[in-house]
Amino acid sequence: MEYEEPKFFQVMGYVGEAEHDVVDMVSGNPDWEPPEALREGLREYAEFEPDRFQYPPSDGTAELKAEIADRRGVDPERVVITNGTGEANYLGMAAALERDLGDEVLLTDPVYPYYPGKARMLGGDPTFVPANRDGSLDVDAYREAISDDTALVVLNTPNNPTGAVYDHANVEEVVRLCEEHDALAVVDEVYDHFDLSGTFESALTIDSENRIVTSGFSKSLAITGFRVGYAIFPEWLAENAKARHMLVNVATTRPGQHAVLRGLEGADAAYYEAARELIRERVDTFTDALDAAGAEYTRPDGAFYVMARFDGYPGTMANVERLIDEAGVAGMPGEGFGEAYDDWLRFALVTPRVEEAAERLAEFFA
Repeated sequence: MEYEEPKFFQVMGYVGEAEHDVVDMVSGNPDWEPPEALREGLREYAEFEPDRFQYPPSDGTAELKAEIADRRGVDPERVVITNGTGEANYLGMAAALERDLGDEVLLTDPVYPYYPGKARMLGGDPTFVPANRDGSLDVDAYREAISDDTALVVLNTPNNPTGAVYDHANVEEVVRLCEEHDALAVVDEVYDHFDLSGTFESALTIDSENRIVTSGFSKSLAITGFRVGYAIFPEWLAENAKARHMLVNVATTRPGQHAVLRGLEGADAAYYEAARELIRERVDTFTDALDAAGAEYTRPDGAFYVMARFDGYPGTMANVERLIDEAGVAGMPGEGFGEAYDDWLRFALVTPRVEEAAERLAEFFA
């Protein structure tokens, strides 16, 4: 089987080869400080005895699992600590597809491109279900699309790339559809701390044996390089997921888990609100420039991405490269996220140069 390199890496490679200054708005790498307690946790770990530098429990350290379980209101035995939310999603998707009860995977279009890539890698057949034009979940479209051949539905809220925060009642309806067709729902909530609307509610509040929730700390603690995430499984799926995790990865970084634990203990409500306020300010700055450029755009209710459509400038890789060459701004092509927004571009507002990028775009499209 041949795997296609994600367009993220293609765009980043093109940016890396540029000989002029480029504002990078491609990937969701937070540019702000992690909690000081997390840094202290790393310094603390460096002084531990050699036995703490060896394998941790495969499914995660007891301390971090207990902290997550307490915060999320679940039994620690249902928690698997993973190598980022990416592996958490992989484990959840694998749990659905290995049951041999169908191979169809329903994905909301536009979609984070790693979901269809993982689905195909696991032998699934992705089917794209268009979102409403505002990015919200179209339950009627899911009701029409789902069948007894559907093994899995993947939802992501707050959403990358649209910034939509799905109505909780709609998420529950999709979970109930999964129950009716013996499918599993994997709900990726990695941007839960970036709910700008105040309306987000976790799918963990939905009582269902067909629901898996994934998340992590890459975004919320500004540590994408640490690769510490987690999945919360129904009890009947947890042991198989732990076994697959052990066979694929053995375990997740022990120092990283310790630092995350300290970071969680030290990150108060003010830490998360400061990050959200920074994003709100950047959204205002960026969308003001898009108004000046005459663009149509999505204003995120969550996460930190803006999608924009410039008249006569579709979201192709060629146009992304032209924008890098001529405007000095790098975004993602809409065609990389499916078909629904293939004439749009996506920009990550995780750079202190948002205002500069906005000015460059306004001038380019004037």
